[in-house]
Amino acid sequence: MNDTQDRGRFEAGLAIRKEVLGAAHVERLARRGERLQPSCAGTGHRVLLGAVWAREGLDRRTRSLLNLAILTTLNRGHELSVHVRGAIANGITESEIQEALLQTAIYAGVPAALESFRIAERTLAELRAEGVTIP
Repeated sequence: MNDTQDRGRFEAGLAIRKEVLGAAHVERLARRGERLQPSCAGTGHRVLLGAVWAREGLDRRTRSLLNLAILTTLNRGHELSVHVRGAIANGITESEIQEALLQTAIYAGVPAALESFRIAERTLAELRAEGVTIP
């Protein structure tokens, strides 16, 4: 991959992240982590979003549901909260979040799913407090 392709993936990934999480959230993350993790954030935009989320094989709703299940399985609470916000932005309903987390209880374990339910409920309450309509 040349520098132009690499930069294009970075820009595509950054645009997707802003669409899903909101520009203010992405800018806040950049300000907070830029000193310690600029190369990690750049890799995330380029690879995770620009090279994977931009692909046509799955729609954003499906990718969001997969992320909720994977992050629950890995017990990655902070990232789960971020992706609950992204799932709502991608049109996932509260009921679909519930079903995805329930599904993971069977395969990842009930304790992991229960923690994810708590995180999702807290995140949904925060979104409502911010005036976001939850589908």
